[in-house]
Amino acid sequence: MQRRTFIKSTLLASGALVMPSVGTAAVAERSYSAPPAADALFRKSIMWGTIGMGGSVLEKCRAVKAAGYAGIEPNSHMNRKEVLDALKATGLVASSVCCSTHWQKQLSDPDAAVREEGMEGVRVALEDAGAYGTDAVLVVPGSVSNAVPYDACWERSTECLKKLLPAAEKQKVRICIENVWNNFLLSPLEACRYVDQFNSPYAGFYFDCGNILVYGWPEQWIRILGARIGRIHVKEFSRQKADAEGRVKGFDAALTEGDVNWAEVMREARKSYQGQWLTTEQGGAGTPEGLTDLSQRLDRILAM
Repeated sequence: MQRRTFIKSTLLASGALVMPSVGTAAVAERSYSAPPAADALFRKSIMWGTIGMGGSVLEKCRAVKAAGYAGIEPNSHMNRKEVLDALKATGLVASSVCCSTHWQKQLSDPDAAVREEGMEGVRVALEDAGAYGTDAVLVVPGSVSNAVPYDACWERSTECLKKLLPAAEKQKVRICIENVWNNFLLSPLEACRYVDQFNSPYAGFYFDCGNILVYGWPEQWIRILGARIGRIHVKEFSRQKADAEGRVKGFDAALTEGDVNWAEVMREARKSYQGQWLTTEQGGAGTPEGLTDLSQRLDRILAM
């Protein structure tokens, strides 16, 4: 019997309701009916930077909660009290924190002073995560370019992350390296080697399903990375749009309407991913209606 089927059967036998583990308050506030097959193994979160609607932190959190999400992934360096107050008022949970400085202050920069600023940015992200009660931060380790050779990116970012691990351990927060279009860590085997070199439970991977479509298949990466994955970003990508209109246009596809094989992704996630959160990093969340539509699309993925 598959793990998912076993869990559902057990809950039914005990008289429990089968629903995502978001708590009764979150379910009561939903503005739509969640499909009965929604997966009980995962909780739904949204990346803060993708919430395109205006308003205060509290107003945005209320809209996110009403759409059916259980959590948010705040950016680092936000007003901590404002975020904490909004979480308390809505019942949302911080699923992770996204470091907001890793592109401008890269850990692979040739200038040691810039790298130091980058490390300080990650330290703040770790402190934010500790304050919000989550155990993961998203970090882009650097990028390869004409000015930053591949081996230099590896060596510099590795050195910086080793210096950051004591801060991660202090906060009990895992530094999760994301796969982005930075010309770095281009295979799952290499990604495993990069994470494993730290030999620390506080080093992991933040896997993005959409980003990988230009040079791989997400289900393969999830299987190979396995327990190294601390979090997963749910994002769509269309190879056809990318080929016809330019690579970045591949992200214009609506969730479930691109080339990510979500059924295979979910199959591997249920087997390999030991985390709890699936976080959307997807366009279309600029209105309450857009948030609800995105949440419903994620429910359909969970039901696959």
